[in-house]
Amino acid sequence: MEYRLGVDVGGTNTDAVILTEKNEVIAHTKSHTTPDIQTGITNSVNKVLQNVNFDKSAISTAMLGTTQCTNAIVERKNLISVGVIRLGYPATLSLPPFTDWPADLVEALHPLTATLRGGNEFDGRKISQFDDAEVTSTLEKWRGKVSSLAVIGVFSPVNDEEEKRVAELAHQLYGDNFPVSCSAAVGSLGLIERENATILNSALNQVMQRTADGFINSLQQAGVSAATPYLCQNDGTLMSIDYARQHPILTIGSGPTNSIRGAAYLSSLENAMVMDIGGTTSDLGVLVNGFPRESSVAVDVGGIRTNFRMPDILSIGLGGGSIVRQQEDGSVTVGPDSVGYQIEDKALCFGGDTVTTTDIAVRLGQAQVGDPQLVQKKISLEFAQKAAAKIKAMLEESIDNMKTKAGDVDLLLVGGGAIVAPQTLKGVGKIYRDSLGSVANAIGATIAQIGSEYERLYTYDKVPRKEALADAQQKATDQAVQAGADGSTTHLVLVEETPIAYAPGNTTKVKLKVVGNLHIAGH
Repeated sequence: MEYRLGVDVGGTNTDAVILTEKNEVIAHTKSHTTPDIQTGITNSVNKVLQNVNFDKSAISTAMLGTTQCTNAIVERKNLISVGVIRLGYPATLSLPPFTDWPADLVEALHPLTATLRGGNEFDGRKISQFDDAEVTSTLEKWRGKVSSLAVIGVFSPVNDEEEKRVAELAHQLYGDNFPVSCSAAVGSLGLIERENATILNSALNQVMQRTADGFINSLQQAGVSAATPYLCQNDGTLMSIDYARQHPILTIGSGPTNSIRGAAYLSSLENAMVMDIGGTTSDLGVLVNGFPRESSVAVDVGGIRTNFRMPDILSIGLGGGSIVRQQEDGSVTVGPDSVGYQIEDKALCFGGDTVTTTDIAVRLGQAQVGDPQLVQKKISLEFAQKAAAKIKAMLEESIDNMKTKAGDVDLLLVGGGAIVAPQTLKGVGKIYRDSLGSVANAIGATIAQIGSEYERLYTYDKVPRKEALADAQQKATDQAVQAGADGSTTHLVLVEETPIAYAPGNTTKVKLKVVGNLHIAGH
């Protein structure tokens, strides 16, 4: 018998679960997240292992879902300097890199930029002739002044050969281990948004190295040395540690995604709405054919417009630790501020002096945590009912905002803060709850498969549709294998074809997603 270990690091708690080969949960735990992350992971792993009696060497794989990269961008911390090479001279000079970026984020990156010859038109024609000497000269000037490189070619998703050549030249000058991000491997069509995503990917290199090393060290300290480690991507799939080191931006948004996948597992539903109520926020997503619905618009990450794939998530400032206040006009407000991981010190039901949504749930008999008598003394029934009505209205509004058609939806309710939700909600047919819902995020991390997406423009008048789709599927499969998938198990889960109206020759944007089982060494 082999086992899998899943860990999810949130802003409040670090959850850990152990699953069997048949995806049965045999142990789970919650620990507080620590400032250095690694200690919290080690604590959770050690704690969950105390609940099982098999040899630790039987754990074959370990998965980590983390918000470290998201936090680094939002907090402007631990980011490294980036050199940005854009291939598209002179066509793109009117809008330089970092246009519309927040000044504090630009300052955190200490960037150097250059717009050089190269790049393509949408049909593959050259904008200007790429020049090895020009690139080499720029890299020589930047030697020792940048810690990573972001390379962006105009329409590189059509042809990425020039981006790869810049990476080759950079590794010749700076060494094989110097971090280089090529935009064709990061973002979608749309130069500025793809450029932004590539720059962030480069800036996050050090954060990911620390996260990956911390996870590996935590596993070794806990004696789980035989497990192959993986990180969670934001589309509900996994990637190998080596792939994650090159593509750290793909972890952004993986927390809510893990919850959506975990909720699907617990409910056995493939199409439903999922609400993950944590300590600080409620994250709402949609499950489509077992995977999270992707956002169809440019996504804002830390104030930057990007176009790399992201789950369609709506977050509101309502969680189990959200602070509830009575206003002068008699109305009640809930959040968006929260006591977070300090809930066991600050909430009324635990002997604190702050009224939280958890206290409201305890006062109304919805939850059995802490000491109910402490809450009954300090919260009137009228106040509790007003707060509950406010909570209900906030949840109903967020559900309504995520709907794409009229009618009631099924709702999967997960997360440690789910106790604050009422038994019924307007616009919801059936609410599914599960005793393991509080660790749905860690479960989602543990059951995930390896996945990859590939997107490219094809001119069907030149390349027949059947050949184009076969080529795209092969490229997506190759990427999935590189990320850690067993090639013999990969299969298509998504095919999207979007005709490009402004392009001649029946040009179509093809997007495919492939998933496969983990490739385990020796199997």
